[in-house]
Amino acid sequence: MDALRRIVRGLSASARELPGGSSVSGAQRFVLRQIAAAPGLSVGELAARTLTGQSTVSEVVTRLVERRLVSRRHSATDARQAELTLTAAGRRVIADLEPTAQERLASALARLRPAERQGLAAGLEAWLAAAGLDELPITMFLEERSARSRAGTPAERAGRSRTSR
Repeated sequence: MDALRRIVRGLSASARELPGGSSVSGAQRFVLRQIAAAPGLSVGELAARTLTGQSTVSEVVTRLVERRLVSRRHSATDARQAELTLTAAGRRVIADLEPTAQERLASALARLRPAERQGLAAGLEAWLAAAGLDELPITMFLEERSARSRAGTPAERAGRSRTSR
């Protein structure tokens, strides 16, 4: 339990510690840094890099586009896909920032042996199931979901109505 407390404490501190009075959340900084590391990513590629679902990362990207920190352009090779790049304002936001707790955790996870990652994932899933928390929506660390996404997909809403009866 102490290890989990340390993870939560690190994530909470990372989400609260906004450099220079910035209003960019820890999850948004994490996404900005991933785009900076590989300009031209698609949302799907960004989801893989952030270890998050496409719909979750898409919401974060949409907020960053609205704030003009990220530019979304149609791919030159596949018009169905968009390529993400940082704007000058986005580059300023992440300049000289220390890695977020999310980045540090994701990097450390990537350094574990595959068997260690699989064991960790299986153990955490079993623990969540035993606690009855395995149906909670998946979001980026400490990132609130928008009202639209909290409603969920039609399938998610149907599943909730069946289980609430």
